Amino acid sequence: MSGKMKGKRVLVTGSGTGLGRETALEFGRQGAQVALHYAHSKEGAESAVDEILEMGGKATAIKADLQKTEESIRLAKEALDFLGGMDVLVNNAGISMTLEFENVTPEQYDTVYNVNVRAQFFILQTVLPAIRSAGGGSVINLSSVHGIRACKGHSVYAGTKGAIIAHTRELAVELAPYGVRVNAVAPGAVPVENQFKAAGTEDFSELAELIPCGFAGTPLDIAKTIIFLASDDSRYIVGQTIVVDGGTTSWMSFSNEFNHIGLRLGKGYVKGL
Repeated sequence: MSGKMKGKRVLVTGSGTGLGRETALEFGRQGAQVALHYAHSKEGAESAVDEILEMGGKATAIKADLQKTEESIRLAKEALDFLGGMDVLVNNAGISMTLEFENVTPEQYDTVYNVNVRAQFFILQTVLPAIRSAGGGSVINLSSVHGIRACKGHSVYAGTKGAIIAHTRELAVELAPYGVRVNAVAPGAVPVENQFKAAGTEDFSELAELIPCGFAGTPLDIAKTIIFLASDDSRYIVGQTIVVDGGTTSWMSFSNEFNHIGLRLGKGYVKGL
């Protein structure tokens, strides 16, 4: 095993499918020892473990229900026992929900916040002493462009992703003096299994029309960003949320309307307009 993460001990939550699974695999490719968490996707997590073992690496899969704080803490402790410590934590696990604000129940609200925010908080709290005793390390929290921009029907989900950005910034300031760097990644459109199931199709080609770069991202695009933030290549990046979205959040959604109505701002006081 070789690579920029050689010998690093890593926990990736939510690694049975999608971004988490590809991130765990990429850590394995880069030489890390990996504990993969899953809640439901046992087959995906265990097949990823097999792939890492075939590379000559070290990996295991651990099941835990992150809706329950005691399960989050147990996961963290089992990962520490398996790895013998920890250098990198990737808080990737999360669940989404699209529902009009007025129809959200307290139970639904608690479910999404417990998994997306509360679990991240207490997993890090549990593994922090080990990361500090290792001389420092890196924590990467997965947020979303929904934490930065609004989209109808995402009042609960967007709230959790905004909270992740805020507590990433706060924890980064608290923990940086101990050599623990905390950052976040906010992915844009990256179709994965859950989207395929929700949409009933794997054809997301129409997304390209909505993304300035002309294509949707892949789990590997996000995984490589996470590897960068986990490595010493990013040693001076602290408390940041890195947006990986093909330019989506940089685009004004009504910009085409300017052209459609022939609006030319600056006319009369900017030469040539």
